[in-house]
Amino acid sequence: MLQLSQLFIIIIAGGYLSGKLFSKMKFPSILGMVLFGIACSFFLTPYTPSVLWDITPFLKSFALIVILLRAGLGLKKSTLKKVGKTAIAMSFIPCLTEGASLLFLFHFFFGFSWQVSGLTGFMLAAVSPAVVVPSMLDIQSKISEEQQIVPTIILAGASVDDVFAITLFSVFLGLARSGSVHIIKSILSIPISIAIGITAGIAIGLLLTLLFKKHYTDIRATEKTLILLVCGSFLVQVGDTFHFAALVGLMTIGFILLEKFEPAAHELSAKLSKIWIFAEITLFVIIGYSVDITTVSQAGLKSAAVILLGLVFRSLGVLLATSFSTLNWKQRLFCMIAYIPKATVQAALGGVALSYGLAEGQQILAIAVVSILMTAPLGLFGIRFFGPRLLKEGSPRAKEEKLPVSRLTESGTTVQ
Repeated sequence: MLQLSQLFIIIIAGGYLSGKLFSKMKFPSILGMVLFGIACSFFLTPYTPSVLWDITPFLKSFALIVILLRAGLGLKKSTLKKVGKTAIAMSFIPCLTEGASLLFLFHFFFGFSWQVSGLTGFMLAAVSPAVVVPSMLDIQSKISEEQQIVPTIILAGASVDDVFAITLFSVFLGLARSGSVHIIKSILSIPISIAIGITAGIAIGLLLTLLFKKHYTDIRATEKTLILLVCGSFLVQVGDTFHFAALVGLMTIGFILLEKFEPAAHELSAKLSKIWIFAEITLFVIIGYSVDITTVSQAGLKSAAVILLGLVFRSLGVLLATSFSTLNWKQRLFCMIAYIPKATVQAALGGVALSYGLAEGQQILAIAVVSILMTAPLGLFGIRFFGPRLLKEGSPRAKEEKLPVSRLTESGTTVQ
């Protein structure tokens, strides 16, 4: 049996080296970390101390707190105004189209009851913010401000997407377990949960703004970052207890800090980017480590085909959500690619049906594993490969607003 300290050395060192190797091969470094984690699950599971699985939820939560705070600290009000309606549409339409299509597919192709089909479908319908958000931040750092619209739409939409998916998963889980649930109350809880999360984020963001403004020179940047992480962790703990959208609240905290006190926001973003080096390795290696590779054979090719069909309907949902936006077809295609990856929610919820004793539980867990193995590498590669190619042009609106500038030549002629 390995000691926890020895296992962490393997996770950090192996994750770092595998990430570097894949980066050298022009593949996403995250993909190398996930695959290294899967290799660990295959070879090291018998020697893994049980305490790792006890602290895994905290490690995943901490990494999500870091990356979502970073995302919020990069959301500018001017850009968010341009994408508001599209981001709202992207937060629920793709999830609903994929989840609803999978409900029918699992019912007719797997013979699941409607309730079990629904919980399986909406478990799979959640996009992974742990994969998507860092990828979008990486892209944002490499493109001009004029081109920030698409990553901002995806950042804003992906975090809320999970709220819809998890809530609807819970509704169908309740129906599958007891046969009854207050559906209207559950559906109404979605906007209420988001509103509470945003309100809590605004309150914490304003309080931190007052604190940092008053003691800007007294509190070092590292201390500010520690305070921010403590507040973010508190928000997540309270959100889990009272069931509101804490992930949305985390992004709101960063957004408020950037709007109200930009110098501190830039300091915090720089510090969090350094912390993310460790958090990223830990998160993605553990996501891979959590995958039980032996369950994949139980799912079969039929599950892979259904997952792919679900992605087709998700892509149609993305097209519908962006149909009234100013995005061109290349940008809309990139939005479809960016909404492919699934990992965090599927790893967390894949075993829930089994833990509640549902007869289809083992099969649902196997399907969740297959979805991670299929979509995480596919989405990561697609984002990295197609991002620079599809986002090299600005939005149509930005082009229209770019007026010709007159200048005076040496001969005195005005040139447009």
